[in-house]
Amino acid sequence: MKLSIERGTLLKAVAQAQSVVERRNTIPILANVLIEAEGDAVRFRATDLDIEVVDTVPAKVERAGATTVNAVTLHEIVRKLPDGALVSLSDDGASGRLVVEAGRSNFALATLPKEDFPQMTSSEYTANFSAKAPVLRRLFDKSKFAISTEETRYYLNGVYMHVAESDGGRVLRCVATDGHRLARIDADLPAGAETMPGVIVPRKTVGEMRKLLDDDDATIAVSVSETKVRFATPGITLTSKVIDGTFPDYTRVIPQNNPKRMEVDAADFARAVDRVATVSSERSRAVKLSLDEDRLVLSVNAPDTGAAEEELAVAYGDEPLEIGFNAKYLLEIASQVDRENAVFLFNSAGDPTMMREGNDTSAVYVVMPMRV
Repeated sequence: MKLSIERGTLLKAVAQAQSVVERRNTIPILANVLIEAEGDAVRFRATDLDIEVVDTVPAKVERAGATTVNAVTLHEIVRKLPDGALVSLSDDGASGRLVVEAGRSNFALATLPKEDFPQMTSSEYTANFSAKAPVLRRLFDKSKFAISTEETRYYLNGVYMHVAESDGGRVLRCVATDGHRLARIDADLPAGAETMPGVIVPRKTVGEMRKLLDDDDATIAVSVSETKVRFATPGITLTSKVIDGTFPDYTRVIPQNNPKRMEVDAADFARAVDRVATVSSERSRAVKLSLDEDRLVLSVNAPDTGAAEEELAVAYGDEPLEIGFNAKYLLEIASQVDRENAVFLFNSAGDPTMMREGNDTSAVYVVMPMRV
């Protein structure tokens, strides 16, 4: 195999590959990226046996072939090469080395046989549809903060993507929860997604897929089966196993009738929470919200560090209410609001609180209160 490729193009492809490979693994080949050159393109394939990413980029291929090399090492070398450099990759198969040349730099890296590289078995996808990158970005960006990190409840360690019924008809919905907070985001149902089985997309896959969604003009081809999900752009294909578990019935936690309504400037609210939480104890991070006629007082009282209080003007016309929350959860939810105003709907100090953006019900957040 022999090819030459522009450094920026190579760096982007190798960066994607090295973020998928597991740093600590007992199978040496899984630390490698499979490089396959043919025609006028080169493919970089990496896997951790749960996720596989294939990045196809243009290159000048003098001799077709394939080999595998340590992904992290190759990434570090390419990252340190000068901008705009032309990088040559060559492998004669016999020496067991991949030679990387750029200008006066020359590296010879150990390789492993391409035959040992595991290929992810292809799946029969039951649903295939396309969605614009900004649509998928919104679905996953606004929900991923609520993914649980508790390994024992593995079925919560991802985003539940499924078809759901809403007031305006059927929608493509993403839900994530860790038992303390919940995010439910809806988008118009794309053609072809109607038969899609509900799948739990793992946290690592959500992070890797996010890199495909930066181009606002990109259209992402999504394929879903009971066991796998695939996101593809013309250059990159990301295939992942889905979490083998049942996502709980989240609709039971979303309050249906919270009568007390508070409307507040989302940015002002987030900054105020952040300021008063400075003195909260690391363990509880508790902030108390005291609501009265068009007035909100945020307060923290931590015996070992001190106290803080801040008043905000809000739109609120119901009976007075005092309720406590974890400051981190409030901040994460408030930071999801794209519009100016956040609407909080309360019931009592012991019931879950709902938050949405103005009157828009396509993004709904629920946060559990805490005693303060």
